[in-house]
Amino acid sequence: MKKLLVLLSLPLLGSLAWSQSTIYRCGNEYTNNASRAKEQGCKPVDGGHVTVIHGAPPAAAVPSAPAARSNAPAPRADNAAQRARDSDARAILQGELAKSQERMAQLELEYNNGYPERTALELRNPQAHIERTASLKAQIARHQSDIDGLRREIARLPAEAAPAAGVPVN
Repeated sequence: MKKLLVLLSLPLLGSLAWSQSTIYRCGNEYTNNASRAKEQGCKPVDGGHVTVIHGAPPAAAVPSAPAARSNAPAPRADNAAQRARDSDARAILQGELAKSQERMAQLELEYNNGYPERTALELRNPQAHIERTASLKAQIARHQSDIDGLRREIARLPAEAAPAAGVPVN
């Protein structure tokens, strides 16, 4: 029985000994070819196992094609379609701006210049009032930041030639 176990384990031990060759790292590439590693100045990987999943080789064979594409202008839509998109974007941004300004007005009313009206629970628990005041102040700052961002986005859009029906222009 022991001889059978030894005979069955010999091929496994042989394959383990064969797979223990040194692995080299060449940038993002790994190899076990010592001569190639020496040519490229690769460093041996110490300890641990390296799992390499082979994929498609990088497409570095045609370096002129990406350069040609980067110089070419992006495809443009015709003027009418682009104006329609800009108009839609402006309408959406202005709608969001109006909502944010309305919510900001509500928050400022509730904040009452740092003295929000105390609720029944806050009369019994002063810390809750302090926390709500701080929360209101943070919400106001966040909404003000949102409003500023929306105004910047609207300013980046090209000026409209004729305002769309029902859409206010700044």
